[in-house]
Amino acid sequence: MKKKHPILKIVKGIWFLIAISFTIWLVYSYQSKGISDSLLKSNAEISVESKDDYFLFEPKQKFNKVFIFYPGAMVDPKAYVPLCRKISENGIKVYLIKMPWRLAFKGYEIPKQLHLFADASKTYILAGHSQGGKMAAQFVKENPGLIDKLILIGTTHPRDISLADSTIPILKIYGSYDGVADQKTILQNKSKLPATAKFVKIEGANHAQFGYYGFQFGDNSATISREKQQSETLRLILNFIN
Repeated sequence: MKKKHPILKIVKGIWFLIAISFTIWLVYSYQSKGISDSLLKSNAEISVESKDDYFLFEPKQKFNKVFIFYPGAMVDPKAYVPLCRKISENGIKVYLIKMPWRLAFKGYEIPKQLHLFADASKTYILAGHSQGGKMAAQFVKENPGLIDKLILIGTTHPRDISLADSTIPILKIYGSYDGVADQKTILQNKSKLPATAKFVKIEGANHAQFGYYGFQFGDNSATISREKQQSETLRLILNFIN
């Protein structure tokens, strides 16, 4: 049997170490950061639950809107707790989906499987960040009539499918400094959404600051604070929902 050259073994070993190191960095970088434990506790206005498949933020007052959020690929779902909690504080029931292996393409059908659309009297809003936005668009494509409004955040999708014929209101939010879902590609795919879709750019915003986690590979540095980017995202979402 032909023996491997020692240099080839060394090169393969180096590449293996690089791959392991990169994976460890990804796991660490995409962990949630800077989130107060109080955001996952119930109070007089909001009831909070953590289930296997989702975080639930439910107003104790009467509500008629249900908001479902898909996290970005590999991102700890807790990174979106601050945004989802604040949405719920505005009288909206919010499900923050926990994707298997943190990959939205593996869990985008969870809301349907859990029968979250059972109450026809409610308005259902589906939103997603990055890959979560891709799979939110895919869900709308595959399940016409279930979703009343769609919000796509920091994503170039839909790219491989078309929602051009969709009749539901659609909002796309993106950042001027997003290096992962860049403005040029987002606008190139504009024809995949209906002419009525609303595109809104947040000046100075990047990709990772749509959540509370570390720097994302390929992203740019934002020129606004995470708090300002989150605040503007919240404002745009609430205006669109209401």
